[in-house]
Amino acid sequence: MKDIIIAGAGGSGREVLDTIKYINRYEKTWNIKGFIDDNLLALNGLAGEIKVIGTIAEWQPSENEVFTCSIFDPCTRHKVVDILKTRGAKFVSVIDPRSGISDFTEIGEGAIIYAWGSVSVNCKIGDFLILQNTGIGHDCTIGNCVSIGQRCSIGGGSFIGDNVLIGCNAVILHKRLIGNNANIGTGSVVIRNVKPNTSVFGNPAKVINF
Repeated sequence: MKDIIIAGAGGSGREVLDTIKYINRYEKTWNIKGFIDDNLLALNGLAGEIKVIGTIAEWQPSENEVFTCSIFDPCTRHKVVDILKTRGAKFVSVIDPRSGISDFTEIGEGAIIYAWGSVSVNCKIGDFLILQNTGIGHDCTIGNCVSIGQRCSIGGGSFIGDNVLIGCNAVILHKRLIGNNANIGTGSVVIRNVKPNTSVFGNPAKVINF
């Protein structure tokens, strides 16, 4: 049985820990070794006996270790994954058995899918997705390092680029195109395509500047 290490000890990391514990209750899958985070005090006792065992900056993966990256910000997650993979880290998908994934869909490396997340038929999901309790419609294409918050709705046939962040309760109408590095604000309703490197917010969603 492999040791699993969670990269990122924030709130998302603790949620992923809960998911791993749930999986292990039904089938002992991984030995939970701990978290790595550049803030060694990130947990402050919030994860019980599970500790931050080292920093991302200095961790050297061993042969018996596998990793999951729980950092919700897509660009940061992408960077951390790249750092660890250059040192030989192997990533696994953590998929809650209470989720619903079609047999006719493809999911890439290192996905994290929470309870009640669902992916419909004939979707193509890239690497390092984080999907909370949200539905992805049929025939969608989702890029790498995409984060999708709670209670969203992704319409069928949509295309989501790389490093996209979709906030909680957002709705994306069917067959919409969301460009790389876009940010969809919480509660937004996307009725038009969103260009790369753009942040949108509102109902209907409009471009905003931070």
